[in-house]
Amino acid sequence: MEVKNKDLWVFIETDEEGKARNVGLELLAPGRKLAAAQDGELVGVVIGSRVDEAVKSAAAHGADRIIAVDGPEFRRYTTDAYTDAFYILVEKYGPTAVLIGATCVGRDMGPRLSCRLKTGLIADCTALDIDEASGNVAWTRPAFGGNLMATILCSDHRPQIGTVRPGVFKKPEAETGRSVEVIREDIHVSAERIRTELLEDIKEAGGALVDLEGAEIIVSGGRGLGGPEGFAPVRELADALGATVGASRAAVDAGWIPHSHQVGQTGKTVAPKVYVACGISGAIQHLAGMSGSDVIIAINKDPDAPIFSVADYGVVGNLNEVLPILTAEIKKRKA
Repeated sequence: MEVKNKDLWVFIETDEEGKARNVGLELLAPGRKLAAAQDGELVGVVIGSRVDEAVKSAAAHGADRIIAVDGPEFRRYTTDAYTDAFYILVEKYGPTAVLIGATCVGRDMGPRLSCRLKTGLIADCTALDIDEASGNVAWTRPAFGGNLMATILCSDHRPQIGTVRPGVFKKPEAETGRSVEVIREDIHVSAERIRTELLEDIKEAGGALVDLEGAEIIVSGGRGLGGPEGFAPVRELADALGATVGASRAAVDAGWIPHSHQVGQTGKTVAPKVYVACGISGAIQHLAGMSGSDVIIAINKDPDAPIFSVADYGVVGNLNEVLPILTAEIKKRKA
């Protein structure tokens, strides 16, 4: 594809009501730094149905310019409709790089788009930067089962495309009244082109909705809990704090708690205000999913556990003794 400018695009994913999902707004934060480093503009690309509210959100959270595609066929995501629309836009405007959220939508559309454009795709990134030597985007993601972090460059083909996990970056503060150019593209995809149909969107898993990515406080348990019964004091602390319960992969793999609670490379990437890690050693796979938390509190009986290297506060002790005391103190203060 011919590069026509140095602009960096961020895909602003929308829901069925045309509102912007958080992941696209989050990506405007690193997008701003990358676009500035490349002397380009930050462009928000909104595709959906009745997207005026999403356009306003993208403008308020930092986009320099917005390209909007609005049509009834885009109300619910389909591979064919969204890929066709995005491909047409890329061919017309020729950006140098595209950031897409690593959601179900992004993980489906990203590979299809990259194949059609004959370029690469770096998936599930957890950090973004500019390589000073080449000027390319430096995409960092876990590799080899999360045992190391790899930084990848797409040197020969354009645009550079990558998917980035939700929750890795903080959503920029909204600035009302920003004057932003909005380009509305009249793109439509015929019903014959759309080969799939979404029959049902299942939002609940394991009998309960677990919103880890949107949680402000998370209390997580790991292998150190010793069994499913070990989550009882974790849940009590979470209830006292008004928090969401999370878990490490070890606890999930052991069958102690459903996968919907998992934090880490193969679970959810989170960035709450407070993250409490109970009996979690701190394997790199888990750290990749929660190290962006504002405050990390670790409780572990092993003083050499890697989790303490990223913790702001650490308690070395038996969690079965520490958690009840902590829960009781929180309840007393709230009362």
